[in-house]
Amino acid sequence: MGGVRKHHDLLVWQHSMELVEHIYALTHTFPRSEQFCLISQMRRAAVSVPSNIAEGAARESNLEFKHFLVIARGSLSELETQLMLADKLGFCSNTKPHMDRLEVIFALLGGLIRKLNNASSPHT
Repeated sequence: MGGVRKHHDLLVWQHSMELVEHIYALTHTFPRSEQFCLISQMRRAAVSVPSNIAEGAARESNLEFKHFLVIARGSLSELETQLMLADKLGFCSNTKPHMDRLEVIFALLGGLIRKLNNASSPHT
């Protein structure tokens, strides 16, 4: 692989990459009947988070970067809902560690979005 990319240094990207690993491990224990339903949805939503952070970081402007961070936050919200459903359906017994990871990533995304908002707003 080539040199280190800008997004590799972002703590939010690093945490979201770890989240993907945890979601894959968690969904591996789900019933096979969920292979093309909840398992697939959760994995896609999880993968979408670091993917959108990476794509946004490679864009030309802070506005474009922020747009992709907002998309990543939407995917994270989707994953949160799916984790709650998995819990309600009895597919996993302890979602707290996963929800805690989500909260950390939500906070990091929010902070980065605020930073980009402040960088693009005119100073008075």
